[in-house]
Amino acid sequence: MKKLTAPDEVLYHVGFSAASLNGAKWALLPGDPGRVERLANACGPAEYIACHREYTSWLTNIDGEWVLVCSTGMGGPSVAICLEELACMGIKGVIRVGTTGGIQEKINLGDIIINKSAVRLDGTSLHYAPKSFPAVGSFTITKALVQAAVELRIPHHVGISVSSDTFWPGQERYDSFNGYVRKEFQGTLKEWQALGALNYEMETSALFVAAQCIGIKAGSVCGVIARRTESEQVAPIGIYELAEERFQKVVYRALQILLKTGV
Repeated sequence: MKKLTAPDEVLYHVGFSAASLNGAKWALLPGDPGRVERLANACGPAEYIACHREYTSWLTNIDGEWVLVCSTGMGGPSVAICLEELACMGIKGVIRVGTTGGIQEKINLGDIIINKSAVRLDGTSLHYAPKSFPAVGSFTITKALVQAAVELRIPHHVGISVSSDTFWPGQERYDSFNGYVRKEFQGTLKEWQALGALNYEMETSALFVAAQCIGIKAGSVCGVIARRTESEQVAPIGIYELAEERFQKVVYRALQILLKTGV
């Protein structure tokens, strides 16, 4: 049985109530709390809602429709908590808006990656579905994101993400404090490249599986700020800003498309 909260009930983790949403049914989910205000203002007239734990929340108005912009912090557990509470407040569709490291030669810094599915290197999704269950995004949302990127002529790629619970060993990075990577993960970068995966990040698999289990639609779009074919380092100054500008434009246009067709 689906559980919906009372309109004025403030939920424990996100720190606001359904009444704060002004009827919003869609949410944009950046990871970084510092990115929320910029994203909300890039999409339309924006209003601050709350800030509690890793969840900073604003409303933005796109073509007369309210849309929530709520940060999730890093990793699958906080994403799943956010999804559960947003679903209880009536949110029907979400789009992850993040940053990522590209792992294919064809992917350049500042490009946009639209993930249609994800490799489940996370632990959170296992609490929702067995390992054999696929992490797949909403076709409707993915299609809208692709249409938006094409219309805007923004360089983009559509494919599979590798979602890791860790930034260093799970993504086979050796520039950590002690450079240690478990044997299980050694050589996996080349394996994912050979299989055609596009990128590493830390939330999409948990998002897709939890959303499917909960019963809401989910999509994922990320800006490339690391090119793992060249370096383990995050991109120089200027690339982050370019990636952010591009994914702001893509999600804004995608939501215009989705809001016309309904959730």
